[in-house]
Amino acid sequence: MLMPLERILHAQGFGARKACRIMVWQNEVTVNGEPCDDPYAEFETAGLKFSVRGENWEYRQPSYLMLHKPANYECSHKTQHHPTIYSLLPHPLVERGVQCIGRLDEDTTGLILLSDDGQFIHRMSSPKWKVPKVYEVTTKHPVDQKLIRALMEGVQLIDEPAPIAALACTQVSEKILQMTLAEGKYHQVKRMIAAVSNRVEALKRIRIGDLALPDDLEAGKWRWLSEEDMLRLGWKA
Repeated sequence: MLMPLERILHAQGFGARKACRIMVWQNEVTVNGEPCDDPYAEFETAGLKFSVRGENWEYRQPSYLMLHKPANYECSHKTQHHPTIYSLLPHPLVERGVQCIGRLDEDTTGLILLSDDGQFIHRMSSPKWKVPKVYEVTTKHPVDQKLIRALMEGVQLIDEPAPIAALACTQVSEKILQMTLAEGKYHQVKRMIAAVSNRVEALKRIRIGDLALPDDLEAGKWRWLSEEDMLRLGWKA
């Protein structure tokens, strides 16, 4: 699809169209490696690569990305006690309106997906689709098979009409287990562990569907989802 450069920059979160025109006139933008000072020049958006003030970008509409959430960050634009995870993203992505898909508590770390595609957000977050999430749970007291059986059979939580069970539960070490859940209820992992007379000391989400948190993605860093990542999530962009 052909689109004027000012509209391309605006759609990618670089400000109002007037501000985008000024950036182009001031020679702050290159397209496919070449300077361009005409904000009305049209370009094919598919595969388009451009730079703004020396930072390289690729045209993406819509956008899909993952973030390795560190501890002591909140999954909200309006935070109360800690900085927001959106401060870890480049400003243009925030301007585009990317939203985290499901929230993690401020002390919980691990994999978060973000997008500005409403259908994708619904598919990944709606209880209807039961997308499994895998958590690495560090407990205060040692884990045993009795505890694991209880989590697999289901535990009764306050304000829940029926017992809730883990889809899978595997012991990793004396005080570490991996739990797979399909729901996203408030403090669910912590409440389930408390219901079996233990306590969560650390919690990390390591997988969503078939997509695992990459070993080389450091806490606080983000990256675009690849085509392979999207297929692992069962979504074709």
